Amino acid sequence: MVTTHNLGFPRIGGQRELKFALERFWRGETSVEDLEQTGKTLRLRHWTLQADLDLVPVGDFSFYDHVLDTSQLLDNLPSRVDKNADAMTQYFQASRGQAGSSCCNHQVAAAEMTKWFDTNYHYLVPEFNAETAFKACPERLLAQIKEAKAAGFKIKPVLVGPVSYLWLGKTKDETDKLALLNKLLPVYAEILDQLADNGVEWVQIDEPVLVTELSTEWQQALQKAYFSLAKCRVKLLLTTYFGQLQQNLQLACELPTAGLHIDAISAADELVRVVDWLPSHKVLSVGIINGRNIWKTDLNRALELLEPIHTRLAERLWLAPSCSLLHVPIDLNSEHNLAEETLDWLAFAVQKLEELSILAQALNLGREGVAAQLAENKQSIQRRQQSTRVHNPAVKQRCEATHSASGQRQSTYSQRAALQQQALQLPAFPTTTIGSFPQTNVIRQTRKQFRLGQLADAEYRQQMQAEIRHAIDKQLELGLDVLVHGEAERNDMVEYFGQQLQGFAFTDYGWVQSYGSRCVKPPIIYGDVSRPDPMTVEWIQYAQSLTDKPVKGMLTGPVTILNWSFVRDDQPRSETCKQISLAIR
Repeated sequence: MVTTHNLGFPRIGGQRELKFALERFWRGETSVEDLEQTGKTLRLRHWTLQADLDLVPVGDFSFYDHVLDTSQLLDNLPSRVDKNADAMTQYFQASRGQAGSSCCNHQVAAAEMTKWFDTNYHYLVPEFNAETAFKACPERLLAQIKEAKAAGFKIKPVLVGPVSYLWLGKTKDETDKLALLNKLLPVYAEILDQLADNGVEWVQIDEPVLVTELSTEWQQALQKAYFSLAKCRVKLLLTTYFGQLQQNLQLACELPTAGLHIDAISAADELVRVVDWLPSHKVLSVGIINGRNIWKTDLNRALELLEPIHTRLAERLWLAPSCSLLHVPIDLNSEHNLAEETLDWLAFAVQKLEELSILAQALNLGREGVAAQLAENKQSIQRRQQSTRVHNPAVKQRCEATHSASGQRQSTYSQRAALQQQALQLPAFPTTTIGSFPQTNVIRQTRKQFRLGQLADAEYRQQMQAEIRHAIDKQLELGLDVLVHGEAERNDMVEYFGQQLQGFAFTDYGWVQSYGSRCVKPPIIYGDVSRPDPMTVEWIQYAQSLTDKPVKGMLTGPVTILNWSFVRDDQPRSETCKQISLAIR
């Protein structure tokens, strides 16, 4: 029988309950006890949504960021936080700076934030120096384990692995990060043994660093770490995601852990090699469901891949999403305004776990036991492949007609510069601004009223023009040379353009966490992209009519639109990017 599990679940809540609870707490409107209760409620709800799994993750929930949680677990918050403050205050001082501090005179700079590998999630960068020391502080994790066990769930705690933790961090002096491994490993061993004392059998230990190009020193660090931790009294599931193992494949298979998880979406070509290399006593967890995108899994095709592996591994085969479901919205059932055809193609976190269950049943009991679900899935996949909403021959023809000369300028820079200077009459060092003025509450309310039909088109345009006039007047007053219109009409730098392009769809509740309480609702690129009408011309024309100085138009570039969206998976991303480029052009 295969085992099903999940690497992590979205934290924010179906209605962004965590976001609003955090912001109320930061404003001083609620207590830390209120915030903790919201966390407890969300954890129980999310475990319940995962109840059909054989193992549910614990420790994947965070009030801000799981890497920051790891720093707190290891007593490695930045040294500048107020040591006399309580744990939650220290945590938010590290994540947000002074905001949330109980000591108004204690100034604290927030930790650096950067992207979590190649995702749009941001983590708080650990900080190290020559004085860095680690200490086991597992109280919060142990409390969540007790919560989950008391509710009757079979659990699998989740930890960021020691080598990835060091790799993700930065030193504030000349200290070699790897020199800290000797200090760090005993603390990890202590934490793992405390988990064992609390009845934990399996621990998911994430080492996504294994999908990066590692030097010999970092590969040796992984060997040192896991030969050391092999003495602990829990079973470790070494977990990789976001890419192929490549030169680290043999290393990952041979490290002394009880199991290995690989991302079978990003590393599908390596799956058979991993099965061949994996020692006969180890579990192999196959990340067969895409944890980073929102399309339904082709279950029949997945089974064709899994069935021969199941024959070889039997009960040593585990199934999971490719990575944490942190990167997708929670539940498709909340969406009531998407076209029925589009809904038919999608799977959010809850639906992905349902897909996982179907695959497990098919492997455990035979395909006939889930024949109806497999047939329905096959029809959905076929309907998407054949949809005229997805495929636009005119767009395909336009892409095919492009050639290398399409990207070549018609004149040299010196010629263009002379013509530009003649037209614009700019000083040697012209001043401008990036583009957007603040989105005030008045602007947001105006846009909301227009969207809900409470404001007539003419009145909406009049109010937006008033905001544009304000932006132009302010820049003229300041003496800027190249002006902007302020972007009052734009709800988001990607969504605004996507809403005016064909091939895009938008959700009502498809929120994903970017960082902390910051959530984004990525557009869905489901089909060939084209631009039926002008998108920004009217607003820029109006702005230009207010001044003799040049007003620049502003467009979000095609690569940003691509990377900040859920992108169709039925053609290369490069092809979709070309379509967006031609629409913008």
